[in-house]
Amino acid sequence: MNILGLEFLVFSVDDMAGSRQYLLDYGLAEREYDPALGGVFTALDGTGLIVRPDHYPGLPPSPPGTLTPVLRETVYGVDNADTLATLRAHLEAERDVYADADGTLHCIDDSGFGVAFMVTKRRNFDARYLGFNVPGQAPGRPANDTAANPDEVIKPRTLSHVVYFVDDVKKAEAFYARLGFKVVDRFRHLGPFMRPSGTTDHHTLFLIQSQSAHMVGCNHFTFHLGSGGEVLQHGWNFVQKGYKSFWGPGRHVLGGNFFWYFNSPFGATMEFDADMDLHDDNWVPRLLDPGAENSQIFLFDACNKWAPGE
Repeated sequence: MNILGLEFLVFSVDDMAGSRQYLLDYGLAEREYDPALGGVFTALDGTGLIVRPDHYPGLPPSPPGTLTPVLRETVYGVDNADTLATLRAHLEAERDVYADADGTLHCIDDSGFGVAFMVTKRRNFDARYLGFNVPGQAPGRPANDTAANPDEVIKPRTLSHVVYFVDDVKKAEAFYARLGFKVVDRFRHLGPFMRPSGTTDHHTLFLIQSQSAHMVGCNHFTFHLGSGGEVLQHGWNFVQKGYKSFWGPGRHVLGGNFFWYFNSPFGATMEFDADMDLHDDNWVPRLLDPGAENSQIFLFDACNKWAPGE
């Protein structure tokens, strides 16, 4: 089943105005917005976030034990209508499924999370080509093309991944494995990083075994930026706007991506990421012990700007 990756994440929120401003500052485009009904905010390729008030009609139930703000549904894009029909037959054989007017399939996964599938509406986009000058390789940028622009407008390019705390990680993994998700790497006693068959991204889903009945729900989510430099510059600008850094900047070991996490109004941290590893079916998953050494290859804290002589 050719599931391409994340299409939308749907959140119910308490602070609609604050959520809107956060997403605009994050760099997403406002596709629609109503203060009473919420809105849709997208990356360059059309993937994105949908934010709604808790009482919005048709929202799936929250995962057991969670309160607003909370992730209500994860929507995956598939390649075509035939794949969607195959998914429907598979899901209906084991659970309740309903289709809305545009054909999107909705159900609840084995961990209590709303999950949906739609024919993708991702689009091609134009964005600055990011080349890198590396000794021993052909130049990534032509002569006189400067890389550092303090006024660069940095936009998220595509929705990257989502991470769940679940109460039974083996059961959760089995559900997505039946949909064709593959384990790419795993933290021992914690959970797997998984990717659907339609992407080579290291993961679009990471499942973490909850250590408490009260710790179930979305851990974090993120969009891909264009480079590690964009993560640092955009994260720096985010700090200057007053947003609270939670973890980073740094670079993960599993996945290899640059990261910077921030507190958010969505009941989960929101990350900037870039330069994630790609894997195909020849990859042999790694098994690592969880812990600080295996969570990041390096980690920094932001500090005030400085110049020689100051």
